[in-house]
Amino acid sequence: MSPAAKEPELTYEQARDELVSVVHRLESGGVPLDESLKLWERGEELAAICQRWLDGARARVDAARRARTGATEDGSAD
Repeated sequence: MSPAAKEPELTYEQARDELVSVVHRLESGGVPLDESLKLWERGEELAAICQRWLDGARARVDAARRARTGATEDGSAD
């Protein structure tokens, strides 16, 4: 079973906040190697979730701009 199937997708804010926590724990040191590797793997997962949210937001902004530009250029809306 994939990790995504085990838990629902986090919001951007949830993933970002957890990622910040993971980074702080790794930067603080004193974490055993095995736990550090698990934290790093979790950080990679969280970074990917954040990137998906940001990519989706960018796509929505780009689509809205294209729609507005297209409507303005053909004179159908102002």
